[in-house]
Amino acid sequence: MSRYLLTQWEPDNAGFWQETGETIARRNLWISIPALMLAFAVWSLWSVVAVNLDKGGFHFSKDQLFWLTALPALSGATLRIFYSFLVPIFGGRRFTAFSTASLLIPALGMGFALRDPSTGYPTLLALALLCGLGGANFSSSMANISFFFPKAKKGFATGMNAGIGNLGVSVVQFVAPLVIAASVFGALGGEGHSYAVNGVERSVWLQNAGFIWVPFIVVSALAAWFGMNDIADAKASFAEQAVIFKRKHNWLMCLLYIGTFGSFIGFSAGLALLTKAEFPSVNPTAYAFLGPLAGALTRPLGGWISDRIGGARVTLYTFIAMIAAVIGVILSLPLGGAGGSFAGFLAMFIVLFALTGIGNGSTFRMIPVIFLTQKQRESARGTDAAKKQALHEAGKESAAVLGFAGAIGAYGGFFIPRSFGTSISASGSPDMALYCFIAFYAVCAVVTW
Repeated sequence: MSRYLLTQWEPDNAGFWQETGETIARRNLWISIPALMLAFAVWSLWSVVAVNLDKGGFHFSKDQLFWLTALPALSGATLRIFYSFLVPIFGGRRFTAFSTASLLIPALGMGFALRDPSTGYPTLLALALLCGLGGANFSSSMANISFFFPKAKKGFATGMNAGIGNLGVSVVQFVAPLVIAASVFGALGGEGHSYAVNGVERSVWLQNAGFIWVPFIVVSALAAWFGMNDIADAKASFAEQAVIFKRKHNWLMCLLYIGTFGSFIGFSAGLALLTKAEFPSVNPTAYAFLGPLAGALTRPLGGWISDRIGGARVTLYTFIAMIAAVIGVILSLPLGGAGGSFAGFLAMFIVLFALTGIGNGSTFRMIPVIFLTQKQRESARGTDAAKKQALHEAGKESAAVLGFAGAIGAYGGFFIPRSFGTSISASGSPDMALYCFIAFYAVCAVVTW
């Protein structure tokens, strides 16, 4: 029997939790968080790199650039569907170590490809798809952490894991512009490329955006392998987990999570390019990290508030507020290329990001409560053994739904940048896309109610 395998795990048993459970659960959480942060950083790399490609000698249209920022979300969301079910099959420790190590593929690939401006657009599209490996990790990470904590602390635990993990989006948008502006790795990283700004020649090392994460990924993968645990009771086949496809609330929560997390990752991917398109005189990389930072910081808050007043209430109020924030964005945009308020535009987007963070936390808090409540009602008149089995089934189903909803929600990260690109190509303005978002948030509010 492996020393990493937990054969007894009863987090809802107060005595067990206080004696040994909490220490083990927190250790796994604190190793999971930086691994997930790195995954989000790799997933979001193109949101920064695409804005700077012209400086490195790559020249593409606005629509081509929006494709590069959208494809990681498309592949990440699709891979999440499979990752959702793999933790109970392979074990949380093994799969966290493997999935974290897989981030080396896009990180190294981008590093080598971006050294050469003659690298073709299809190659860059393939690398954008490979960055989806980072997005996929979320589903397995959240499903894994949900097994470790008792009902009363699931909102906090999943909120911390996802909230601090989401900081990877903000971290990459803050760090990448700094490292591509300097020869961080010297000759080992390759030569920079020159570009001119107002007659002044400068250099850029786009490859550093990929290379900078390599040592951190290696350390994090090793920490997961040697520091985390697998839970014997969490084992389940795909067939056992596939029962969620028959659950109405699985599909309803997927819809709501598209509205919250899909908005967070979609706006994260598209904000810098949208800023560049609507306010050409503004350097988007100087501000792009602020929105994802606000969303990541408020996610644990959403879980914490939901633990106290209920996830559904928080989710409902969040969607109503998001509608108001999108209206604020529309009012701050230039009309016919003139006017507009960048300060208002940025402020409204920061508010919108903060709301998506709260909604991310509240929707994820709703999932385990919904499935636990259903199972408790079904077993209310049963034996103690039946009630215990119901709790076990609720844990497995809610973990699978957490992962699957995270997968479906991530498709918002593809549709939002593509909506901006399509709207701008068709009408010269992102207004058409923004009005569609308002309509969708209204639907989500009604579903929540």
